[in-house]
Amino acid sequence: MSSLMTIGDFSRAVRLSAKALRFYHQNGILAPALVDEHSGYRLYAAEQIPDAQVIRSLRALRLPLPTIREILAAPDITARAALLSTHLGRLEQELAETQAAAEQLRGLLSPPDPEIAVTFRTVPAMAVLSLSEVIELGDLEQWFRDATAQLQSIAARAPGSAGSQLGGVWPNELIADGRGRATVFLTNADDIADDLVGGGLTRETLPPVEVAVAVHRGSDDRVPRAYAALGTYVALHQLATDAPAREIYLEGLPGTDPTTTTEIQWPVFRVTH
Repeated sequence: MSSLMTIGDFSRAVRLSAKALRFYHQNGILAPALVDEHSGYRLYAAEQIPDAQVIRSLRALRLPLPTIREILAAPDITARAALLSTHLGRLEQELAETQAAAEQLRGLLSPPDPEIAVTFRTVPAMAVLSLSEVIELGDLEQWFRDATAQLQSIAARAPGSAGSQLGGVWPNELIADGRGRATVFLTNADDIADDLVGGGLTRETLPPVEVAVAVHRGSDDRVPRAYAALGTYVALHQLATDAPAREIYLEGLPGTDPTTTTEIQWPVFRVTH
């Protein structure tokens, strides 16, 4: 063994700080050739310089300490290459995830698409008269017709319901899983007398919510396109929440009128104006 070097001299020779050398020693990566039993000083041999240089290069490639330890102890080049290949796969996966996150953030901060008429609103808590039921998706059309007809009948008999609107609350699981709680409601419920409330109808207060809003005008079979456009916009420019989507029926009713005007409210957590 050649003459020993102090940690300071060895540090300059391999371009690693003394702090880093002590760290590698403590973690079993690069032990000094000798530790003075009286002073505790670490002393290194010139033959250790190549290992220290390899460690510096591997750390620059973001290899974790356990992998570096395995590479230094690997029996042959094939084993070393396999360990490096595994680390490369991890880096590529991290890069893909980072790029996806960067694209999402870029979308959140980018200007709105002028071709999509999307506005934003904070909808206050609303007192409504509602009718809810857990249904299968295949039963939705008939259930919707019956439920809205019941609410329309109430509105027609309620003197204070002139400004009321029909709406719906559609949870994600109804569409995604084919079964869920469907809700239709009539606004301005405080103006509806108690003696008109019955037949499964309930007074409730819908919670306040921040929403992205798109208005669909046209035939009912084109409503999914409006949802797709609004959903795409939200995915690119806002943060969606798990709250159920709402609809307000401004003119006509989906499935009952040849053309409708429906306000679609998609719950979001706003991060831009």
